[in-house]
Amino acid sequence: MKGTYTLLVELETATKIEFGAKGTRGLDLGWYAYTGSAFGRGGFSRVARHARVAARENDARHWHIDYLLGSPESRLDDDVRTAGEDVECEVVRNLDGEVSPISGIGASDCNCGTHLHFASEKTTLESAVRRAHELERN
Repeated sequence: MKGTYTLLVELETATKIEFGAKGTRGLDLGWYAYTGSAFGRGGFSRVARHARVAARENDARHWHIDYLLGSPESRLDDDVRTAGEDVECEVVRNLDGEVSPISGIGASDCNCGTHLHFASEKTTLESAVRRAHELERN
């Protein structure tokens, strides 16, 4: 199955993460949402690949989110999916204003400012992400 997903990632301590060519960013402890699309070969198996990076079972860094997921301070908590629809940038736009954007991360193949957002509390982030996906289903 293919579609759009948002990963919910907890950063257990403030840390600096190197995001490849995007450089090093200082990130606060709290919750991060990364929105991506799974329309390539394998579809949502991309989410399982991200989970392997988060579990430190895969050291490959192909996407910006891999740098955050591969950090020992991070933990992949959950994901939210919209099946069958390529609404990655629409979900991101729905998150803007709801939670804080982390400029320039994960948006190298579109005109969005970012695909990574932050909130200090899980409930704030998770409700914003679920709302953003729900808006695109209706």
